[in-house]
Amino acid sequence: MRLSSGVAALLAVALAAPLLPGRAEPPNDEGWRPFKATWTLSGTRQLLPTEGARSAGIVQVSGPLTVTSGEGLGRGFLGEVIIFDDGGALLVGRGVLTDERGDRIYCTLKGEPIGEGRRATGSITGGTGRLTGLEGTFTFSWQYLVSPESGEIGGRITNIEGRTRLVPPSRREAPR
Repeated sequence: MRLSSGVAALLAVALAAPLLPGRAEPPNDEGWRPFKATWTLSGTRQLLPTEGARSAGIVQVSGPLTVTSGEGLGRGFLGEVIIFDDGGALLVGRGVLTDERGDRIYCTLKGEPIGEGRRATGSITGGTGRLTGLEGTFTFSWQYLVSPESGEIGGRITNIEGRTRLVPPSRREAPR
């Protein structure tokens, strides 16, 4: 089974990066700040047999996400993700990253089927508290994934890369 829970970790990292004090790299003219992060996760999966060699699955994972670029190393989030993998080409999910204050970052995920070395992308769609108005994008690939027959899974993502920015209230879209 392919795991896309790394997406949640990416979201958390992407949101935290623009808020880190003393970052080595200043934002560009449009306010974008690059970031890098790692994420260790564990959780469960449920499989549904489908025609062909692969099964469809629902994966729910969580774990610590750590921002590793620039100043402020060790800043982290609890990343939680729910992913649907159709057993073929579709992998989509939703994630939330929560910091030590309880502020959240919301993300959407999509990618290749879950598996070691597989790629995925994420979009940061908003946040709460000091993260309100956060937007961004990120990419990642799985470093490893452990999936015993019990339905429990675990993994690590080390190459999360993306960018984030805080959109001023005057430029935010009204909720639909």
